[in-house]
Formats: sequence, structure tokens, C-alpha cells
Amino acid sequence: MSTFIRGTLILIFAAMLTKVLGFIHRMVLARMVGEEGVGLYMMTFPTLMLVITITQLGLPVAIAKYVSEATAKRDEQVVQRILNVSLIITGTLALTFTPVMFLLAPFLTETLFADDRTFWPFVAILPVVPIAAFSAVLRGYFQGKQQMGVTAVGSIIEQLIRLVLLYILVGMLLPMGIEYAAAGAMLASIGGELLSLGYLYLHFVYSRRKIHIQAGNGGQPPRKTIAKQLLSIALPSTGSRMIGSIAWFLEPILVMQCLTMVGFTAAFATKEYGMLTGFVLPLLLLPSFITVSLSTALVPAISEAKAKNQFVTVEHRIQQALRISLVTGGLFSILLLTHGTYLLEALYHSTNGANLLHFMAVLFIFYYYQGPLHAVLQAYDAAGAAMMNSLIGAVVKLVVMAALMLQPGMGITGAAIGIMVGLVMVTLLHFFTMRKLVPIKIPYAQYGAVALLMLCMYVLEKKLFSSLLPDYFMHPLITMVILIGIYLVLGRFLNVIKQEDWSFFSSWRKKG
Repeated sequence: MSTFIRGTLILIFAAMLTKVLGFIHRMVLARMVGEEGVGLYMMTFPTLMLVITITQLGLPVAIAKYVSEATAKRDEQVVQRILNVSLIITGTLALTFTPVMFLLAPFLTETLFADDRTFWPFVAILPVVPIAAFSAVLRGYFQGKQQMGVTAVGSIIEQLIRLVLLYILVGMLLPMGIEYAAAGAMLASIGGELLSLGYLYLHFVYSRRKIHIQAGNGGQPPRKTIAKQLLSIALPSTGSRMIGSIAWFLEPILVMQCLTMVGFTAAFATKEYGMLTGFVLPLLLLPSFITVSLSTALVPAISEAKAKNQFVTVEHRIQQALRISLVTGGLFSILLLTHGTYLLEALYHSTNGANLLHFMAVLFIFYYYQGPLHAVLQAYDAAGAAMMNSLIGAVVKLVVMAALMLQPGMGITGAAIGIMVGLVMVTLLHFFTMRKLVPIKIPYAQYGAVALLMLCMYVLEKKLFSSLLPDYFMHPLITMVILIGIYLVLGRFLNVIKQEDWSFFSSWRKKG
């Protein structure tokens, strides 16, 4: 197996494990502090992600690219210069934005978030900004060296430590008030990031000691040249992520302002936002590691076929990836539609948000479909088009959210509808953009078959199971397993699940 394929599989496994650990983290937090505490946590978290996006500037991608090239040329002095310049850039940005955000904390928490209880969670998380900035540089270095196992283990360590500290710190601070418990959750994130950084740094020191003996004595390029090269890659690649981070930063501010304007209290608005972003969305996003893994495999698959001018193969792989995403997305959407209330109760000890979960589950199939579409645009060097699609979707989402939440009686439902409108729009824009690049046929029969399959599953669960199955088979876990089995069998019968699908990733292992 090649280094690239092995590294990709390691990252896929790590992404799956990290996703599961992250979900457990959300579940534990929700059980300990409830919807209101999760709301305080989730209102301040997007601000942190925006600042981290700004301080990193997409540098990990650029670092990985240039470290890989310098390593191939055995020019370790250039690698050292890349690291030095990267640390200067990220360190300067982190040490600038962290105190600025601290000074802005009273204004952001009291005026924009409209809930002064967010102050302590907001302040508690700020030290993670420089930690995350330095971690990003080391992650880019190890990716450039194709040592994917190091970054994978670092991510897993971060999530494990974060989970342990969450249980300890939130339990200690909860008696002092829910805002202090939310701050404890933020401190747990700092602890996870810090220990992950320590692990990466120890590996870095060890690897550089071994390399130092072999390092050449050639001259190093000027720092200004290195900085220009890094930023020429980093800035364009961070465009879509920056748009997403800005939209996510504005989202809780918009929710709080709109809900308080129509008469809701800040505490109620916080609780509602926590229910949506802490209970409903994590459940909807849990299966996304499958489409992320599929997208990861799709980019090199298309790139290889394009390089060989095998355009029939390109279309086949795109159609295959989209079909797999459609089928898996349809299955998860139906499971959440039919068993969402049970899952909320089992995981969070609460059924609040069940109606929102059912509504969003129907349309969230567009999200699962979006990942492979974005991968195709990446493979065709259409990052600019993808960024514009994301920008349009973000603007529409925020406008629809504001318009609906200001309507009497809509409340947080307006925010949920806005999120879904933006999501569907980005997916459709990606689809139409992809068709301009690759004029593939639209498999209407395939879409119809998946829709029929989903309808059959819904009717089975809601109308027939109670009359067909004995009472002892009616436990939700059992009916979910039966639904999955019937879905796979009918999917194979309708030819939307094919034999070749099982070998989509294994074919890459053989090629490696």
C-alpha cells in the first residue's frame, strides 16, 4: 500500500473515531448542564472558531504542500525556514487577536449575544487560540512529511482528554452556576488542545533530531519569499472555511437579537439555541464521517482518471459517489425521522427538539449529498466557485433566519428553516456548478428509486410494524435494525446498492 493511501485510510479512521468522541462529548455536556448550559457553550464557540480560522489562515494546507516538496528535494533547511515563518505568522495573529477578543468580551456577551452569562465561557476559551495556532503548524508539518498517524493520534488524544476534563471540571463548577459550568467545558477544550500540542511537539523534537544529522548546508531562501509562497496557497484555500466561520459567528448573535426583539427572554433564547445546536444538529451530523471519507477517496480517484483522460471513468466515479451518498443519506434521514424522539431521549434524557429533528431529517439528505459534490469541484480546481456558492448560501441562510424568527410564533423554528434553506441552496449550486464542469447524465430513475425506498421504510415503521411484529419486537433498537436490514435488501433489489459499492475503498487499497 502506498504512503498516500495508507495516510488517507488512517485519517478516515481517525475522523470517524474523533467524530464519535466529539458526539459523546456533546452528549455528556447536554446531560450535565441541560439545554441552557449547552446554549451558553454553543453561543460562544462559533466566535472561537472564527478567530482560529483567522489565525491559521489556511496555513496547514500550504505548510503540508511546501514541506512535502522540500522533503522530496532533501532540503531540510527550507523545511526549517517554512516552520519558522509559519510560526511567526500564526503566532503574531494569535497574540494579536487573543487580547483584542478579551477586550471585546463585555461588548460581545452583553450587547451582541444579549446574555451576559456568556462572559465567563467566552473568556475561558480564549487561551486556546494560540495553542490551536501552534498545533496547526505542527499538523501541517507532519502532513507534509506524510506522517498521518501522528496527527491522527494527536486528534484522538485531544478528544479523550477533553472528555475526561469535561466530566471533572463541569461537575466541580456546576454548583457555582450554569455559566461557570459552561466555562468549565471551555477549559476542558483547552486542556485537550494543550496535551495534543505537547504530543505533537515531542514527536516534532524527536523527528528533527534524527533529521538534523542528515540536513544539508545549502542557503535558505529569504523569509519574505517563503511567506509569499505560503500565503499564495493558504489564503485561497481558507476562503470557504472563512465564509462558514463568519456565518457561524453571526448565527447565535442573529438568533439572540431576533428572539429578544419579538419578546422572548435571553435565558429562553439561549435554551432554544442550545437545543437546536447542541441536541438536534449533532444527531444530524453524526453520519457525516461516511460522506467525508467518501469525499476524501473521491478527489484522488477523479484526479487520476482526469490525468489519464479517462472521462468515462470520471463520470462513473462521480455517479457512484453521489449514489452512495444518496443511499446512505436516505437511510439516516429515515432513521432520524422515525426514531429521532427515541434517540433524543436515550442520548440526552430529553425529547425537546423532536419536531425540529423530524423536519430537518427529511431535508438533511442534501447535506450528505453535498460532500462529494464539493470534492468534485476541488478535483476540478473550482475552489473559487465553491467559495461563491458557500457565500450565497450563507447570506440566504442568515436572511431567511432573521425574516422568519421576527414573525410571531416562529421562534427557533425560523432558525432551523433558515439553516435548511441555506444548506439546500449550497448543495444545488454545487450540483449545477459540477454539471458545467462535468456534463454527467442525471439518473432520474435512481433518484426515484431512493425516494420510493425511503417512503417504503417510513410506511413500514409508522403503519405496518405495529400490526406485523409481535410486541417484544417493537423496541426502537430492534425496529431500527430491522429497518436497516430491509433497506439494504430493497436497495439491492432496486439496484441503487450495487456490488461494486463494497469495493469502492478496497480498490484503492489494491492500487496502493
